[in-house]
Amino acid sequence: MAKRLGLATVMVMVMALVLVLVIGGRQSSAAETFNLKFAHIFPGPAKQSLLCEAFVKELEKRSGGRIKTQYFGGGSLLKPAGVYKGVELGVADMGFAHVEYTPGRFPVTEACDLPLGYPSGWVSNMVVNDFYTNFKPKEFDKVKVLWMHACSPNVMITTKPVRTLDDMKGLTIRAPGRVGDTVKALGASPAPMPIMEVYDGLSKGVIQGVNTPFETLKTFRFAEVAKYVTSSWQVGNIYTFYVIMNKRTYDKLPPDLKEIVDELSGEYREKFALMWNGIDFDGRDFAKEKGVEFINLDEEQVKKWKSATEPVIENYVKDMKAKGYSEEEIRGWISYLRDRIDFWTAKQMEYRIPSPTGPKGIKQ
Repeated sequence: MAKRLGLATVMVMVMALVLVLVIGGRQSSAAETFNLKFAHIFPGPAKQSLLCEAFVKELEKRSGGRIKTQYFGGGSLLKPAGVYKGVELGVADMGFAHVEYTPGRFPVTEACDLPLGYPSGWVSNMVVNDFYTNFKPKEFDKVKVLWMHACSPNVMITTKPVRTLDDMKGLTIRAPGRVGDTVKALGASPAPMPIMEVYDGLSKGVIQGVNTPFETLKTFRFAEVAKYVTSSWQVGNIYTFYVIMNKRTYDKLPPDLKEIVDELSGEYREKFALMWNGIDFDGRDFAKEKGVEFINLDEEQVKKWKSATEPVIENYVKDMKAKGYSEEEIRGWISYLRDRIDFWTAKQMEYRIPSPTGPKGIKQ
């Protein structure tokens, strides 16, 4: 009897010790604070930057202060071309940039940036997220992708009027990567100038234009130095952006914090789609105040511009075949993108989301 009581007492003590260790471990884990760094390439006042700052603040709030993030905007921690590698190596825990800053680094995702006729920022955002989710390009395997997003279709913002395809000849237009291929196909000379240098380049005549969305007319104040906008969205490339996280940082988070990060990333994916679409109106309105002339291509010119840029798509196919991808696979990506553009354009019309670019039914 005494032995049984003694054994029972020992078992109770062991269980109590285990409970203390487990509860104590949970409390320790719950109390642990993760200090992170977020590297962003846009200047502080830009809505892209403000929205990511809101993400960081919401992350701290929902985690009960267990995730604290130091925010570095305007390329102050990592320059655009160094964001992916910097996050992979842990210089920053999270980062924001686009694939065209490092041509060739994201060859599969670059398919999204081809001149496929994105009508709006809302559509481009939906499409690039679908593309990543469906194909999961291995080029992002070394980081945790929080969400993808994309700008509105590029238009020609120039110091000289561009009313026809012939007017592109002799112009130097800021356009990196695949976007530069489109500019070259249209008859101009592409210049891979950093976006922060474009304002001075336009004002000094070093370049005569920039191939970017309406929003840059205000965000980077291009409307002050370029007085013409050709709404060439029918052949407008997009810039596919990514928000990524260091894998080791993500893996160190306890399950409840990972859940918060994942849930919040999904919410901000949607917020970015609406943001990119909305800021084009801000850029357009600011440009109107500055006396910028807006030029729309007629049907004949649209056909000419589309015909001129078709080789850009074919050259991408050739390039990717040379990298070892099958033509069937490559054309499958392009077909998928075109199908999703049509699908989400119809949805935008259905949801009555207006845009300053695109066909009747969404353009306002």
